[in-house]
Amino acid sequence: MRRLHHCVLLAALAALLAPGSVSAAEQVRIAEQVRIDSGLLSGVRAEGVSSFRGIPYAAPPVGPLRWRPPQPAAAWTGVRPADHNGEICMQKLFADNGVGEGKGSEDCLTLNVFTPKADRGARLPVMVWIHGGGLVNGSGTAALYDGTRLAQQGVVMVSINYRLGRFGFFAHPALSVEPGHGALANYGLMDQVAALKWVQQNISAFGGDPARVTVFGESAGGLSVNRLMLIPEARGLFSKAIVESGVGREVGQSLSDAELSGARFVAGLSVVGQDVAALRAIPADAIVGAGDIDMIKGEAPIVDGTLVTQGVLDGFRQGREAPVPYLVGSNNLEIPAAYAGAFKAFDRLTPEQRGAAEDVYGGADAFKAHIITDIVFGEPARALAKAHAKTGAPTWLYRFSVVSSGAPKVLKGAVHASDRQYVFQTLAASPWPTDERDAALAKVISAYWVAFAKTGDPNGDFRPAWPRYDNTDRLINFTNDGPKVEPTPDAAALDFIGRTADAPPAAPR
Repeated sequence: MRRLHHCVLLAALAALLAPGSVSAAEQVRIAEQVRIDSGLLSGVRAEGVSSFRGIPYAAPPVGPLRWRPPQPAAAWTGVRPADHNGEICMQKLFADNGVGEGKGSEDCLTLNVFTPKADRGARLPVMVWIHGGGLVNGSGTAALYDGTRLAQQGVVMVSINYRLGRFGFFAHPALSVEPGHGALANYGLMDQVAALKWVQQNISAFGGDPARVTVFGESAGGLSVNRLMLIPEARGLFSKAIVESGVGREVGQSLSDAELSGARFVAGLSVVGQDVAALRAIPADAIVGAGDIDMIKGEAPIVDGTLVTQGVLDGFRQGREAPVPYLVGSNNLEIPAAYAGAFKAFDRLTPEQRGAAEDVYGGADAFKAHIITDIVFGEPARALAKAHAKTGAPTWLYRFSVVSSGAPKVLKGAVHASDRQYVFQTLAASPWPTDERDAALAKVISAYWVAFAKTGDPNGDFRPAWPRYDNTDRLINFTNDGPKVEPTPDAAALDFIGRTADAPPAAPR
């Protein structure tokens, strides 16, 4: 969601913690080289994992390539150092543990690879991470998304940057009639497809198996994964998908509406008419400074008719998504009541429906505490799981309910994005203190994710058995006391929300 877990919640609730220090032995770094399609890379090895950072997967989308589909990265001669992160994409900067270092640049289409074994013969499963941030902020280079702990479990982990804000999601009449424009508007999604194609072409050099790629993401990253499930160009580029708090009932604006909006936006920057060169000459800082797109208002992704043709849930219910194993879920209190006002656009309830909903929740207080979380995240995740399971594809549903003892006491549940440091086992990047209990829970949760990437089934070892989602409506709930298999919490409330959302609009009185 738009800055949902970054600005509104986490930055407002706690100061960020610096990443923890490592021992002298862990700081030993050994140079390692890998050859990919575009040239020779030099990375480093530490803690049993080789990392290669700042690898270009597409040409810099600058100058005449701004607001165009991503183009192939140029080859280089000699050895390219891959021991540091690339630039983060253009965005408004603020304290945020989901954003890496840097001031932001349009030249940002890079990715990082973490592998336990850089060997073309290894054939390890691959996990490709798409960061969240409402499609306006974030990066794949944040310490929060360091892939070392995942790679140590026997996978190759890839994190990517993709164009954000109006660099990634923008339309204008002049762009739409430009000769040879190709696909339009959703350049950030095009970047994600390009990164997945790069993985198919190059990941074997890092010991990865291109036939076993899991794409996973949280918030806007989860939304992106759902979109990739429906994008024809992405079909066959991944074999499994994980969606963490990825909404699902959002509806984007049409291309024609986006063109009008884009024309109004650049007119505010003194660019009018059909001058494409003038559009591409607008300073990047001026575009950022003039204001972000708003996912909540449906400004992105854009229903362009090519890459994005319909709502996610509609596509899933029609069985149009990729028939791959699918793991989906949400946190149990994503949006504290104090922040619910930012999501009125999602509150579809009339006064009469609200009264009925309060009865379902068992009172006004429970309704206020949970309604926005359930409308935006909980109900759509369950609806998507139901739809995907009907296709016969393996489906798993989860709820994340872990609250660190060091979290601010105002938090009465697991807020949006608080699951990420458990999946990556990067608790040192948590916005609040964590302890040994958190470390133990992170180890278990991360292992479920890795097992899913390896086999298409999250089960294995001695972890509690996680049942596939079917008409018994059972999920696994990650709690402070460990994973628990149970019926979907608040199922009656979610059913009510679903019926309300699916009902045709009432006739005007």
